[in-house]
Order: sequence, then structure tokens, then C-alpha cells
Amino acid sequence: QVQLVESGGGLVQAGGSLRLSCAASGRTFSNYASGWFRQAPGKEREFVAAINWSSGSTYYADSLKGRFTISSDAIKNTVYLQMNSLKPEDTAVYYCATTARNLYYSGLYYYRSSYDYWGQGTQVTVSY
Repeated sequence: QVQLVESGGGLVQAGGSLRLSCAASGRTFSNYASGWFRQAPGKEREFVAAINWSSGSTYYADSLKGRFTISSDAIKNTVYLQMNSLKPEDTAVYYCATTARNLYYSGLYYYRSSYDYWGQGTQVTVSY
């Protein structure tokens, strides 16, 4: 089992920045990849970014490239999401997820079903 705890959410004005953290505990040595997803009110949970713990390869939703950056710290078992130039439409609950499965195909990083463990989420609200 892996436990994930997100932090760093909050209220920020448009144009501002936030850095989300996701700390993992438990069987973290088996983690293969971690990702961030978000869910706005009335919408489905959508992919934001993902990272392969071994290779460091990163994957982003096309609409967020250039503004969001995912990174990881293997010593701290923590994955981060740096969010810059935030817009009101970025308002959502942000979820961290991780998997021990080998995502052999790059497209698998984008699917919710690829991830086995999820955090409780952290609220990000961007005001005008």
C-alpha cells in the first residue's frame, strides 16, 4: 500500500503561482510513475502532468505545457507540481496519483485507470 498526501493548495490571484507537493509513504520503493490530475466542479477529472520515477521523463496536458512543471525528489518520496501564470480556469481540486505498474506505452500516463493510489486532493482557487 502507498499513502499519498497533497499540500500546497490555496487561494491565489490570476497570474500568480503555487507549488503543490505530494508526499508518499508506505511501499514507495515500488513506485513507477506519479501524476497529477484535477477536477473542477461539474467536470470530469482530467490529466495534468506525470513523471516516471526512474527515467525522469515527464508528460503534460497540451493545454498546460509551459505553465506547469512536474518534478520529483526520490529521497523525500515527494512529487511536486509548480504552477505559474495561473488562470481562473485552473480552479479545481488537484489530486496526486501513483502506480507501481510499468507504463510501457507513453499514452498510458494520461489515463486515470493507470494509477493505483490516489491522494485526497488539495483545493486550488484562482481569483480574477
